[in-house]
Amino acid sequence: MSAPLIVLVGPMGSGKSTVGALLAEQLGVAYRDTDADIVASEGREISDLFVEEGEPYFRELERAAVRDAVATHTGVLSLGGGAVLDDASRELLAGLPVVYLSMEVEEAVRRVGLNQARPLLAVNPRKQWRELMDARRHLYTEVARVVVATDERTPEEVAEAVLDALELKDV
Repeated sequence: MSAPLIVLVGPMGSGKSTVGALLAEQLGVAYRDTDADIVASEGREISDLFVEEGEPYFRELERAAVRDAVATHTGVLSLGGGAVLDDASRELLAGLPVVYLSMEVEEAVRRVGLNQARPLLAVNPRKQWRELMDARRHLYTEVARVVVATDERTPEEVAEAVLDALELKDV
């Protein structure tokens, strides 16, 4: 059975895409992002999908994207921030080398400003980010083999910490 070498989970802005691409480059493997898969297949941005089709529609696309990526991708895989909300997706992650890239709200504000096209943060972004994290933190932790804090770290430092945590330095 093929499986991803590393799966990155965590909130929006935690650096999954940037760190994932760095890890893939360092390990000489392909990088894949389920959010990018959805955008490519639908021809629309995720924020547009939320507005035009609604969150349930997007979550179904996300569930399918995670299922496909976990089954077929053997490199570094980043999942959308809400992918862990789905029971079936969490089950697919069991036993895989999942890394939760954690961060605090202050770091999220610094990185994404909490004012970009983030459909779940449209009103009172700090409060909504905290509420999202209260709902998701335990799920990220549940699926993760290791947790790597990203606060005040460069993407390169986070990638190094991920490799150390998974003992993949000499791959």
